[in-house]
Amino acid sequence: MATKLDGAWQKLFDKYNIHEAIERDGYYIITADQIREFREPRLMTKFDHNEDLPIIFKEAKLSIMPISRSEYRISNNEMFSELKETTFEVDSFPLPGYIESITADSITSEAIALNCSYLTGMFADFIGDDEIYPTVSGKMSSKTFSFNIENVLTKNLDTIDVRNSMIEIDGAYEGRKYLTIVEAKQTLADNFLIRQLYYPFRVWKNRVAKNIKLVYFVYSNSVFHFFEYVFENEQNYNSIKLVKQKNYTLEDLTITTQDVLDILNSVKIVDEPEVPFPQADSFNRVINMCEYFSSGEKEKQDITVEYSFTGRQTDYYTNAGRYLGLYENERGDVSLSQTGNNILKLDYKKRQLKYVELILSHKIFNWALNERFATGELLSKKQVVEEMKKCNLYHIDSEETYKRRASTIISWIEWIIALIQE
Repeated sequence: MATKLDGAWQKLFDKYNIHEAIERDGYYIITADQIREFREPRLMTKFDHNEDLPIIFKEAKLSIMPISRSEYRISNNEMFSELKETTFEVDSFPLPGYIESITADSITSEAIALNCSYLTGMFADFIGDDEIYPTVSGKMSSKTFSFNIENVLTKNLDTIDVRNSMIEIDGAYEGRKYLTIVEAKQTLADNFLIRQLYYPFRVWKNRVAKNIKLVYFVYSNSVFHFFEYVFENEQNYNSIKLVKQKNYTLEDLTITTQDVLDILNSVKIVDEPEVPFPQADSFNRVINMCEYFSSGEKEKQDITVEYSFTGRQTDYYTNAGRYLGLYENERGDVSLSQTGNNILKLDYKKRQLKYVELILSHKIFNWALNERFATGELLSKKQVVEEMKKCNLYHIDSEETYKRRASTIISWIEWIIALIQE
């Protein structure tokens, strides 16, 4: 579904013959004043994830990069990198006892989450530095630099020159060994905008003698996710590489096999709801959406933008939450159910186990975890599909649909297994 953003960019491309210019020159430089003719540039150029891009950009495999305070370069370059956790283990770092202004249930922004990670020592633990202190943050000038970036059509490297573009740093922490620059988020997505780390890296690498560490930070479901990246070639925007990933929490999170078995053996199996069976492989995202809906009901378009979904993905994930009784869908708007609200009030361990209970109250998931424990091996799609056909699942009418839904079953079961910290 086309949005105001899509419509405004279509008008810009038509008025300034942008497609033709890119085909001729390889890029098009558009000014903030040109963009402002149709909409505020800040709203027209903020794309934190690949899915945020306007339709006209996606169709032509285009990107847009700020190159000064008033100019942007539109071209066929790769702006994003995959975001993928490499571990599900979580270490516990409680807040100091004398801290009263921050509690586990009062972390409502990236800034508070960053402060919390600093106060507990989890930040210092992750970066491996001594006596770290918060230093620079906020908006600043990029000064002047050049870099190479991959062209997705030619596979060659294009050169981009940056002159006093505006950058913003969410947080920076300096210790004896490193200056660590942080980009902070509250949403776990599949990819992220490399520029949010690359531009600050280029700005500060020549301003300090210390080595620079780059951290992408996400706070979601009471877990602090840290991703450390390096640029293997500082001139190459796409040479970004994940070198370390860890997760932390403020609370005791020790969940044992027996905790899960107790639920598995005692939970009451419910009748299958007349809701599309889940096709939403990331259960962490289902949880993150509970937190998102806690602030009030959301329109489908709001959800699509917030999570960088396609319209179909929005349906998949909202239906997954409805299937478990976590979300409600009234008049097309999605909100948190009473069950969802009650779960968010629990501490970390009880909250995770309640999610486990909701999942295992459905016959197919209950069977799947029993099978997983019995064999100790990852379930195959084939055996899951065979069992699904016995469970009277709502509105699954093709072999291909069974296979896609089986993938979600396997993913959710592995999410449960990953909770066990023995």
